[in-house]
Amino acid sequence: MLVAAAVCPCPPLLVPEVAAGAAGELAEARAACADAVAVLAAARPDRLIVVGPAEQSRRGTHPQGARGSFRGFGVDLDVHLGPVRDADAPVDRELPASLAVGAWLLERAAWSSAPVTGLGVGVSLPTERCVEAGRELAAQGARVALLVMGDASACRTLKAPGYLDERAAAFDTEAARALGAADVAALTSLDPELAYELKAAGRAPWQVLAGAAEGAGLTGELLYDEAPYGVGYLAAAWS
Repeated sequence: MLVAAAVCPCPPLLVPEVAAGAAGELAEARAACADAVAVLAAARPDRLIVVGPAEQSRRGTHPQGARGSFRGFGVDLDVHLGPVRDADAPVDRELPASLAVGAWLLERAAWSSAPVTGLGVGVSLPTERCVEAGRELAAQGARVALLVMGDASACRTLKAPGYLDERAAAFDTEAARALGAADVAALTSLDPELAYELKAAGRAPWQVLAGAAEGAGLTGELLYDEAPYGVGYLAAAWS
C-alpha cells in the first residue's frame, strides 16, 4: 500500500556540480525537493521506489546500488540508487538521467529509511499501462513510498527546449493542481499525446503514481511550481 510520495523535477541542473555557476538559480527547487524527500522519510516506508522517465535502453527496473553518472553532462560525478550493499555485486546497466537525479536527492538526504529500487518508464507509455504499473508497485509491500521524478512541459517560452506552445501553460497549471491536491483522477486524465507534443516527460511517471495511490486516501501539498528556462518544474508531497 502506498503511504507517501514525493514528486520532484528531474533536470540534471538540480545537481550543483552540473549547474556550476548557475547553481543558485534552482536553489528553491532543491529546497522543495529536500522537503518532499523528508516527507518520505517521515512516513517510515518498508520500501522506496524511484520512478522516472527513461529512454528505451534504460527502461525497466533497477536494483538498489545501481549506478548513475553525470559524466555525460561534463561532470565527473557518480551516484548510486540507495546504499550499496555489496561492493562486489555486478554492475547493472546505468540509471537513466531522471533516476540519477533521484539518487542524488536521496544521497543528499542521507537516505537510510528503507531499501530502494528504481523504475524507468517510457514517456509514451499508455495511460492504462502506467496505472497498472503503479498498482503493481503499491502491492509490493505493506508500506510503499514513491519518489516520482519528471518535468512538466518544455514549451513555456520562445527559448524553451520545445519552443513556445500556447497550450503549455494550461497543461502545467492542471498538472500542478492535480499534484498539489493528490487528485488521482485528474492525473489519470492527462492526455498522453498532448504531453508528448509539449515534451512533458513527467506525464507517465505521474500516472504511475496515480495508479499506486488508488484508494490510499493520501493528501497532497504543492511545494514548487516554476518554469525556469521555459520548462515547468513541479514538486509536491503526498502523505
